[in-house]
Amino acid sequence: MGKAQRESAILNQRAGRNVGEQPQLDSIAELARDLAGRFELQPLLGRILGHAASLLDCVSGSISLVNETGGTYTKKVDIGVGCQEGQTFSLEEGLTGQIVRSRSTVILDAYSSIECGHIPPTDPRWNCAVIGVPIHWGQQIVGAFILFSPDQYRVFTVEEARLAWLFASHAAVAMMNSDLHSKASVREREAAVAIERERAVRDVHETVGRSLANLLLTLDLADSASRVGDIQHAVTTHISNARTIAHDALTETRRTVLGMDPPALSGRSLHDAIASELAWVEAMSGATTRLTVIGDVRPLAPEVAHQAFRIVQEALSNVVAHAHATTVRTGLIYDRGTLVVVLEDDGRGFDLAGVHGDHATLPSRCRGLHDMASRATHIGGDVHIDTTPRWGTKVRATLPDRAPARGAAGRPLWEILIAHDHPVISAGLVRLLSLAEPTIQVTAEIRSADQLLAAYEMLRPDVILIDIAMVHRDATGILARIRELDPDVAIVVLTDSPTVEQVRSARHACVRGFVDQRAGADTIARTLVAAGLGQALVEGDIFDHLIGASPRESGADNFTVREKQVHSMVIRGMADKQIASELGISVKTVEKHVGSVLRKTGARNRTMLAGMNGREPEPAHPWG
Repeated sequence: MGKAQRESAILNQRAGRNVGEQPQLDSIAELARDLAGRFELQPLLGRILGHAASLLDCVSGSISLVNETGGTYTKKVDIGVGCQEGQTFSLEEGLTGQIVRSRSTVILDAYSSIECGHIPPTDPRWNCAVIGVPIHWGQQIVGAFILFSPDQYRVFTVEEARLAWLFASHAAVAMMNSDLHSKASVREREAAVAIERERAVRDVHETVGRSLANLLLTLDLADSASRVGDIQHAVTTHISNARTIAHDALTETRRTVLGMDPPALSGRSLHDAIASELAWVEAMSGATTRLTVIGDVRPLAPEVAHQAFRIVQEALSNVVAHAHATTVRTGLIYDRGTLVVVLEDDGRGFDLAGVHGDHATLPSRCRGLHDMASRATHIGGDVHIDTTPRWGTKVRATLPDRAPARGAAGRPLWEILIAHDHPVISAGLVRLLSLAEPTIQVTAEIRSADQLLAAYEMLRPDVILIDIAMVHRDATGILARIRELDPDVAIVVLTDSPTVEQVRSARHACVRGFVDQRAGADTIARTLVAAGLGQALVEGDIFDHLIGASPRESGADNFTVREKQVHSMVIRGMADKQIASELGISVKTVEKHVGSVLRKTGARNRTMLAGMNGREPEPAHPWG
């Protein structure tokens, strides 16, 4: 053969191979398009089987789903096999059983060599070659991919077996994607139901609670009116108001069906539900997870189990969304009287102090961490977060076996009493706070200063949020009488461009915080929580009004002997530890006196206090 003939033969051979390869490439490309974004398993497996049969010049085959644990397999799709879709067989039978036992590809020259086969001798495929490929996911066989030759003279080659294995791999991806999508859909539905249920429960609880409080206050007013002889008009009016309040509360209660347990915990233990969440983390992020249970497992109060599970869910959601972790470890530690939940990942971590600050004043973008802390606080527990950039994150929640009773020490919610004579503003505040801060509960709304003392005596809220005009009109000294009942009561004033006289009235009432009525919900919530914690926050837009009101005229003359000593040391720049050492009292007592001095002078902090006394603060001692 000459050189020209050899080159022509090579070109013809290459052309023949290219003609054969192009349908393969087209079929695989079409299969890739099928896999993208399709999650309904049966039609997708049917497409994969159809592509494989067409490419290998076959007219019949099947894909089965294997349950090795149960010892069965189910025909999911078939073409030209005999309408066996949906039927379940033992793994001791058929070609699928042989594939699972051998755990490798099986190529037979004739189907008739299979023991316990499902095709009768009268079927044309009885003497045809057949190829079966296991569908793997990790070390587990999750299915079997089978194709029959079109006639008894055709046999399958090793290259065709390799191509069948490729389609079996696509089937495995389709099966896992479908399963993951199904689990994600269930999780999304459960999360949506749980969020709506919790919102409904919270709304009804707070609305009915406020209604009952207002009802009692109205009945008290009716009783007072009857004792002073104003029966005909005042009592009738108060009773009519009480009837309206009761009717509204009943309507609100009927509006929502209350539910107790989160759907994800229904019928399952806490650690089973958490194990399911960890499986979701593995599927979504590829991280390796581990759950450890330490101690004697015992029943938990439903509310404790609920909040523990929600804390775990929130932490794991953060891992999937932000951590980029490769390992996630979760522990449930049953200690005496407490449940400790620990979640640790080796992800990228973050700067907690720099980015998020104090959890009591987290901004809205940090809602996940804030909600974990709020849930723990709600049942008398706490959450500690230890994280360092590039070194992972550890969340530790310590929860009691039993949620604390209402009114016990360390109450789970900040209870707020709103006093404002405009119902629209009052209702708006209630709604804003319910959305912005889960640890705040509005216990009552009152419309006049006359109701304030009775409401406080009955409800004993942590913070009073009151309109500044109502403070300024307090001619009978109701706020002073409340101070006599509780010197540490926190009063926050809602204001808008206050006058000097209004600010002076508020200062004499020992107001702890000022907030602009145009402020956002987060700002109002932070101010109320800070007041409840004994801190004084002033909204920036009204700070100039407070400075212009000559704060040096405020409560300095009302200092106790100890407060005068602490005041003098603070403006000299002494730290709390130094003051405690010199006066022979505890640091905590010093902190309380400093807070009282700041409230009485209207100063926001030590620097402002020193400036009010005409001097710059001296540097604190290093050991302070």
